[in-house]
Amino acid sequence: MKQHYQVEEEEKDLRIDRYLTDVCGGLSRSYLQKLLKSGDILVNGNPAKANYRVSGGDQIDFEIPEASEPEIAAREMELDILYEDEDILLVNKPKGMVVHPAAGHVDDTLVNGLMAHCKGNLSGINGVMRPGIVHRIDRDTTGILIVCKNDMAHNSIAEQLKCHSITRRYQAIVCGVIREETGVVDAPIGRHPTDRKKMAVCVKNGRHAVTHYQVLERFSAYTYIECRLETGRTHQIRVHMSSIHHPVLGDTVYGPAKCPFALEGQTLHAGVLGFVHPRTGEYMEFRAPLPEYFEQLLVKLRK
Repeated sequence: MKQHYQVEEEEKDLRIDRYLTDVCGGLSRSYLQKLLKSGDILVNGNPAKANYRVSGGDQIDFEIPEASEPEIAAREMELDILYEDEDILLVNKPKGMVVHPAAGHVDDTLVNGLMAHCKGNLSGINGVMRPGIVHRIDRDTTGILIVCKNDMAHNSIAEQLKCHSITRRYQAIVCGVIREETGVVDAPIGRHPTDRKKMAVCVKNGRHAVTHYQVLERFSAYTYIECRLETGRTHQIRVHMSSIHHPVLGDTVYGPAKCPFALEGQTLHAGVLGFVHPRTGEYMEFRAPLPEYFEQLLVKLRK
């Protein structure tokens, strides 16, 4: 499938892999770097180097190769499926489950379960290790993920993600008491300057990121909130809430190293997902109930 992009003046000086990761929506940066290394991405008709920085007016062309059959072990597992048709599937991901195979997680991921459930009928645009995956949530974040069964659906959902038209609302418990009823964090997010495993609020290398939050309930030392994402950067809610001194409870990466409750990671749940169906054009919205651990924690805090 042929791809063509023209760089706008305000996008200049970005590394080409970062620029394409942003504009391509569903394609991972590592996948694009492979295309750059093989000389398959052309800038103004010439193969681009991986470290090339784009200029305003650059014409970028490349073709996404036909996806090969994913060599991932299908594994039968119980999946909490909220909706399924011939094009898409919505699953309520549990805490502790990794979305796709990576180092340390080869055959116990959501993708392994999807391969068994869908009999391999998943879109291949995002590479052989991420069949059907167009967006992700962290291992210890629970809630709704949309999975694409074919390339038509994948392209449609990726475009909706790119233009920020998908509805994504999360529930979270954060440290401290938020006094205002609502708020907005509008701060760019990029790779942490010294710890490459973390993200951080930064201006120099950050990408536009906006999180809206609303207080649902206050406790003596914590606040139960709902967050609505305008953008979808890595660890966005966790980084943004930490930046305003209200880190997500249980998040030992961006918050306190110790947690007073027996939690496995952050208390963050992708509760609502809304989008336009790729085939019918109908707007659909789905909800995933709070996981049991989250409900029990709310009961404790109310006492």
